[in-house]
Amino acid sequence: MDGRRSSGWGNHGQGRPPAAPGTGFGAIRRGYPRGVTTTTTQQELFRFLEDRFACAQACTECARECALRASLVDPEGTERQELVRRKGIMCAEVCDATCRLLSEQNRLDENGIRVQLEWCRTVCLETAHAFDGLPGGEAGAKACRTCAQACTDFMGTLR
Repeated sequence: MDGRRSSGWGNHGQGRPPAAPGTGFGAIRRGYPRGVTTTTTQQELFRFLEDRFACAQACTECARECALRASLVDPEGTERQELVRRKGIMCAEVCDATCRLLSEQNRLDENGIRVQLEWCRTVCLETAHAFDGLPGGEAGAKACRTCAQACTDFMGTLR
């Protein structure tokens, strides 16, 4: 050895780990999501992936908040409480399904993704409305609205 410290990753440059096989921008280009054409710029692709990730993350947070809110409602409560509980459970399930869909490798075509996003957006807005005015429902309503906006933003990247 010549006294220099090795990064432990071999001679792959600048102290970065080597790219895993099938990763990196070249790999992304070969596996564009449906609806993203080969004329898509690198910037557009990054925005698509960032919006997809942000949407999946918002869905996860919304599902967590809705499940928590639903669990705090007395199942034997008033009719309004039962509506809130049912909306919270449904929103948690739809958001969870949407997050799983967005995390998978494009099992649905663009139209299928769009339908799922629109369903998620609609359920989130209905649930936010149900949470409005409930003591302690502010965090759930905010998470629902954030998720609905993330779905809208991501749909804007689809062609």
